[in-house]
Amino acid sequence: MLRRLMLLAFVALVSACTADHKWASDAEVAAARHVAAPPATVTLITSVNNRSGEGAHSGLLISGSERVLYDPAGSWTLPAPWAPEREDLHYGMNDAALASYMTYQSGEMFRAVVQTVEVPVEVADAVIAAAVREGSAGKAFCANSIASVLRDVPGFEAVKSTMFPKALSRSFAEVPGVSETIHAETGGRVRQIPVATGTGILAQTWARVGS
Repeated sequence: MLRRLMLLAFVALVSACTADHKWASDAEVAAARHVAAPPATVTLITSVNNRSGEGAHSGLLISGSERVLYDPAGSWTLPAPWAPEREDLHYGMNDAALASYMTYQSGEMFRAVVQTVEVPVEVADAVIAAAVREGSAGKAFCANSIASVLRDVPGFEAVKSTMFPKALSRSFAEVPGVSETIHAETGGRVRQIPVATGTGILAQTWARVGS
């Protein structure tokens, strides 16, 4: 009986860690390609539960020679042909697609901590290439996969390996030049609340919006 229970637990663990391997075609990816206005940026988006204050998910928006979203183990999606997905990387992240993602990660019960750093285009493209190599992530491995993508790219040495979105956010705050904003949506109204540059992730970032 014990052996059977251990086997069932192992099967459940493997199932929970299984990655989704979506693969948009080359034609879909090329047709959706979006280039945002400069500067090139790398942005960590951390969804936070308003009630518990705990980090719920991590996503990485990268704007270099094109703008894409690495959303490991994420469930956000748009109907074709918008933001086609290939191994957790969404292409064609125009402003409408980005607005949809931000709504998905904030809304009534959540808000998003948005941390952005300006980088040379070559660095942003190196992050995109690293995300392509990393590929799809297993469930609950969003922060770990993003840390893996960033830590070997010059300029992001401060990012440490972790399984937790808040820990990743604190680590990302140590990257030189990071600016922070809280994105909150309530009843369709969007608020962008700046956090003082250079403070890192302090109590006010994780407190309830408006408290």
